[in-house]
Amino acid sequence: MSGQSPNPRTVTERLAARLERPAAAADRQRAALHVLDWTGCAVAGTAAPAAAAMATALGEDAKHDVLYLGALGNILEMDDVDKRALLHPGPVVIPATIAAAREANATADAFLDAVVRGYEAVIRIGRAVGPDHYRYWHNTGTCGPFGAAAAAASLFGLDTEKTVWALGLAGTQASGFWQTRHEPQSHAKQLHTARAAHAGLFAAKLTRAGFVGLKTLLEGPQGFFAATCGGDDPDAVVDVDVDAPWCIHEVSFKPWPACRHVHAAIDAALALRADNSRWRDAGAFTVRTYKDALTFCDKPAPADTLSAKFSLQHSVAVALLRGEPKLSDFEGEALAAPDIAALRDKISVIEDEDFTRVYPARFGARLDAHNADREDMIATIPDALGDPENPASDDVIKEKAVRLMAAGGMSDNGSSALRMAATSLADGGALDEYFNLLFGEGLS
Repeated sequence: MSGQSPNPRTVTERLAARLERPAAAADRQRAALHVLDWTGCAVAGTAAPAAAAMATALGEDAKHDVLYLGALGNILEMDDVDKRALLHPGPVVIPATIAAAREANATADAFLDAVVRGYEAVIRIGRAVGPDHYRYWHNTGTCGPFGAAAAAASLFGLDTEKTVWALGLAGTQASGFWQTRHEPQSHAKQLHTARAAHAGLFAAKLTRAGFVGLKTLLEGPQGFFAATCGGDDPDAVVDVDVDAPWCIHEVSFKPWPACRHVHAAIDAALALRADNSRWRDAGAFTVRTYKDALTFCDKPAPADTLSAKFSLQHSVAVALLRGEPKLSDFEGEALAAPDIAALRDKISVIEDEDFTRVYPARFGARLDAHNADREDMIATIPDALGDPENPASDDVIKEKAVRLMAAGGMSDNGSSALRMAATSLADGGALDEYFNLLFGEGLS
């Protein structure tokens, strides 16, 4: 690379140096909110077949295994997301942080600092891989190990060199193909997040023990970018203002239990529904959105829960007919409900180049309700609810977590206590209290 000093540093070395910056109180507050969000998703995920199968495979005391924790957060498709990196940091970084913090007997501040650093690593690498990587690779699975390693390295107190080694060893374990989306019954996505959390944690443990890692894994001629990417931008990993805020502040929360690519369309449907009832007279509807939303979510007749969560047609129909989508709207009877099925048949989806042009910096959609005898009704959503440009309030995020905990079988008192334990971590709350509640009623 041109313009380097006589002693050039690799991309991974520069990233590791960036991760040494201190986190501030506001950063820990934000991290605690993401911990709460993951907690709700994970507790609700325990009731799913993928969680049961993972627990059976791991055997006794499975709930304390990072592989089990790593499988839980993504099951319901409600996990947080960085839209520019096109990945979900929470279900990978937070399980690895929990496992490392329990081993290191960490304080709450050290735990949250590690979350901040883990998010930074996975997001910066995710934003650098380029669109060709996302065509075939599940970014959460491939970039996730870097975030898990960064978090564990922080908690283990690894020096810069060993942190670099850990990041390199984490990256060489990267895996996860998008073929899973073509087989909706597959639990492979949960294996991707579980393996990513385990890979990063194990990499940090190895280097702590003296196992030598890699320094040029990212940009090397046979490394991560060369092997899995096209149009990648290695400088995007570290080419930022030294005083730039931590990336965790740019991560989006998902209010609806569906793929993030359908959220803007859901928001548009809710806006149309709230405006007035004339949409009920429409003979047809058109969703206009960016290309990737169609690639992943053009499913006019979903036959199972996962397909429904990846269906623009089903999500819009649910939002128009029933309002804010709930977990039950993507399960069981809702899939075959006559009113939802009839409305799905009236919904077409097309690419809108204006939305594609600004994606992935912005996740937008427009919904047109076509009336034969009057002017069309139109709702346009430039940014999905929960994005930094259209933020969800802290109360919305907390209420979401409590609802998910209830869906996972927790009592009202238990879910309230776990919510308080997670959010109080940034205000002097005890990490042991959070762990006791999480591994007690939460994941029981």
